[in-house]
Amino acid sequence: MNNLIYLDNSATTFPKPDVVYDFMTSFYREHGVNPGRSGFDAAIETEEVIQDTRKILTDLFHGEDPNRLTFSYNASDSLNMILQGLAVPGDHVITTMLEHNSVLRPLYHLGLEKIIEVTYLPFDIHGYLNPDDVKKAIRKNTKMVVVNHCSNVIGTVQPLAEIGRICKEAGVYFVVDGSQSAGIIPVDMQQMGIDVFVFTGHKCLMGPTGIGGSYVMPGVPVRFTRYGGTGVRSAQKTHLEEFPYRLECGTINIVGVAGIYAGVKWVLEQGMDKLHNQEMKLWDKLRKGVQKMDNVVTYCAESIENQNSVLSLNIQGFDSGDVGTMLDVDYNIACRTGLQCAPLVHTQLGTDKIHGTVRLSIGPFNTEEHIDAALCAIDEIASITRPEIRIMNAKAHV
Repeated sequence: MNNLIYLDNSATTFPKPDVVYDFMTSFYREHGVNPGRSGFDAAIETEEVIQDTRKILTDLFHGEDPNRLTFSYNASDSLNMILQGLAVPGDHVITTMLEHNSVLRPLYHLGLEKIIEVTYLPFDIHGYLNPDDVKKAIRKNTKMVVVNHCSNVIGTVQPLAEIGRICKEAGVYFVVDGSQSAGIIPVDMQQMGIDVFVFTGHKCLMGPTGIGGSYVMPGVPVRFTRYGGTGVRSAQKTHLEEFPYRLECGTINIVGVAGIYAGVKWVLEQGMDKLHNQEMKLWDKLRKGVQKMDNVVTYCAESIENQNSVLSLNIQGFDSGDVGTMLDVDYNIACRTGLQCAPLVHTQLGTDKIHGTVRLSIGPFNTEEHIDAALCAIDEIASITRPEIRIMNAKAHV
């Protein structure tokens, strides 16, 4: 494990900073009690850390009221609550071919139940959404536009401010999936016109799995779809309408919140720009290296501008899964292969017909030596020219 070259940071960043592990352990040992339910010191101190985390994330996303920052299991969990809580029968929703299944599946089920109609906008040859396409797709009954800030397959960062301006002019809610961007790409909800921003803790925020959430701007009519304990006004029969209780019920993942708290503080101390520039320098080295190789194809990887450190590629004649296995078994390199839970990206790229791509994603603890090793491994695999292997794989892709 110590020799593992980990290039799967889009799935979850690994390792985490030591301060995250240390703070989670000490916090849970000393404050592993139920917050907001009791008046003893430990419970009050636990609630203070939760509230401080709401504040630090609200500031990070340029929200207004920390109470409107709510926690959930992860981004998929929050997106389900937001999309189901906003949609009503007869609504039209605009989204993109870039989306993760955390958006696609809730919308599909809402469509299957005849509640909404959905328009899926394509991306251009460089991997970006054209804001004019959003404007043209808006109808009288369009309720919201849902956009992935940063693709988990090709890493392109979308023009949120332009899309947000179009949504505001049309009176349409703008929902952003920030799973791949929160903690590495600056987000200003007010400047970008974002009504709902959804995040997860275990990626660029450097926290653990099992924690995420959303920030909902005032005036966005998200209905609550879950009911339960809040520790407040227990005699009331209906669930509380005010935030944060509106989108939270039961005891939240306090050790997960503590992990985000420590992770965000670490990110801010390091500097988001510094971390992003460091990762993009390595990404650019990886990109330029593989693009010089025969038989290697990259997707929408042309510039470090408006890009995150995610690179998708294929080696001609090889199934992506086979390449991933060789990288793992023969070179001790961890990556992600297949459709990466974002099938429509691959449909537009045409990679759905060849079992997706090999995705390499760089994090803050990767080094130049890691990239050199990955380049060497990919070059060696790509240099295998046995005709029978190429014919066999070609047939497998038909």
